[in-house]
Amino acid sequence: MISLRNSRLIVLALLSAACVSPVARSMAGEEAQAEAKGRQAIAQGVAFLVASQREDGGWEAFGRTHPAITALVLKCLLEEPAYGTEHPVVRRGLAFLMRFVHPDGGIYVEGEGMRNYHTSVALMALSSAKEPAYKETIQKAQAFLQKLQWDEGEGYGPSATWYGGQGYGHSKRPDLSNTQMMLEALKQSGLPADDPAYKKALAFVSRCQMLSETNDQAFARGSDDGGFVYTPANDGESKAGTVVVEGKPRLRSYGSMTYAGFKSMLYAQVDRNDVRVQRAYEWIRRYYTLDQNPNMPLAQSKEGLYYFYHVFARALDAWGEEIIVDARGKPHRWREELCLKLAELQQPDGSWFNEEDRWYEGNPHLVTAYAVRALQTALDR
Repeated sequence: MISLRNSRLIVLALLSAACVSPVARSMAGEEAQAEAKGRQAIAQGVAFLVASQREDGGWEAFGRTHPAITALVLKCLLEEPAYGTEHPVVRRGLAFLMRFVHPDGGIYVEGEGMRNYHTSVALMALSSAKEPAYKETIQKAQAFLQKLQWDEGEGYGPSATWYGGQGYGHSKRPDLSNTQMMLEALKQSGLPADDPAYKKALAFVSRCQMLSETNDQAFARGSDDGGFVYTPANDGESKAGTVVVEGKPRLRSYGSMTYAGFKSMLYAQVDRNDVRVQRAYEWIRRYYTLDQNPNMPLAQSKEGLYYFYHVFARALDAWGEEIIVDARGKPHRWREELCLKLAELQQPDGSWFNEEDRWYEGNPHLVTAYAVRALQTALDR
């Protein structure tokens, strides 16, 4: 893959040739400007996060310091060259996070019912530390997540709707958001791509896609949409509601789940020519935008926006193409566009937050972590 940085170097090298056109020079200048704005936004976002650390080493959510938010922030810091495990801010943060490691291998707050989510983000942070001291903790966390996955051990075979999925914790209904979070954590922490966890998860992910050709669920019958919904469990659910198709209500696919599903299929090594991947990519081209969470109803269009930016970056980085041509034939250099969009939305203090406070996106620590990770991915860190 060519990163934004590397592609800029290639273009700049081409500029030294006498035959380079004014259009090429303009493109190189725009790319350099987008990269500069992206890096500046990261620096300001990281400065905000560092200044927001509490005395106990954590970052705040729900009115108190919390390991999940702390893990997301630590992931941002550990991806920055200026921060490592010996940096005082990181060291205090890791010490805080490790207080929530349980004997079962999970890393979570007891009683909150979000063991998968907490453990997944903690696993991402610890894997970025690249410290031998965390090896055993990482391996136990991987095993814990796999144990939470719905499969034969819980009495659910491959034909069951819940099979392969992941919810907030044991006994919790599975959903695509938690499942993609688990897969992201397992991949980032080095679980081999041929591990059964990916194949099992793929069965669940495929049942979230509005595609009757490959989805055996009744709610997808007759649909060739290609986008994804929140869960196939309990007759299906979409956080975007429904649309009327041929006089009947049908679950509405939307951006954050579609990019999450697309990414998850790539992580599970589904062939790029597979109909599931192709239909998802067609959906991405059809609804390409950074102005809203795509295909959400207008009144909800900004809900989950920064979660969307994060999965948008991770999914397209996994896809590996630098330019997405939308359904109208317009090319989009997605890395540049994401850098410019997030720089535009950043607050004067370096933070980001979402006025549409659904899914905790009114919390500037959470949203700033989403934005910084999206930018780091766009800049290939």
